[in-house]
Amino acid sequence: MASLSELFSDPGSAGHWVLDPRQSTITVKAKSLWGLMPVKGRFTEFTGEGELAAPQTVSGRVDIKAASLRTGIGKRDEHLHSADFFDAETFPDIGVVVTGADTIDGDTLDLAAELTIRGSSRPLTLRTRVTPVGDGGMRLSTQVSVRRSDFGVDGNMVGMISDNATISGDLVFRHAR
Repeated sequence: MASLSELFSDPGSAGHWVLDPRQSTITVKAKSLWGLMPVKGRFTEFTGEGELAAPQTVSGRVDIKAASLRTGIGKRDEHLHSADFFDAETFPDIGVVVTGADTIDGDTLDLAAELTIRGSSRPLTLRTRVTPVGDGGMRLSTQVSVRRSDFGVDGNMVGMISDNATISGDLVFRHAR
């Protein structure tokens, strides 16, 4: 498939799609040390699924294990998993629920979604590029900036970490036939 219109118009595309975590990445980046050095991390455990129905009806979800965030510094990872930040013991999952889509152009759509972190949910629009993967999968690439404080993710120690964080997803879904 070369375009979204082909994907949406092909009856064979309808149905259940499953996230392939081996070919997918979810990352987060925030500025630290008063904006001089970014903190970058990668979530290592997540699952997802979606439904595609004609015409252009999309829904789905991605569940991310908060305690799977890795930055490459063990002590920092422990702190990010603690109640100061994600409180991964009380709120083990970060969720993204997609409820619809609007096509923007040949390979881009806006996904209507809701992001839940630490039990707080906020609506989002995820501008997403969709490209085919050679073996019949579809790659969804998106990036969104959020304010940590909107989700109760605090832990800011005297300006050490910016309130804004960028979450990026490069997710491959496969049709579950």
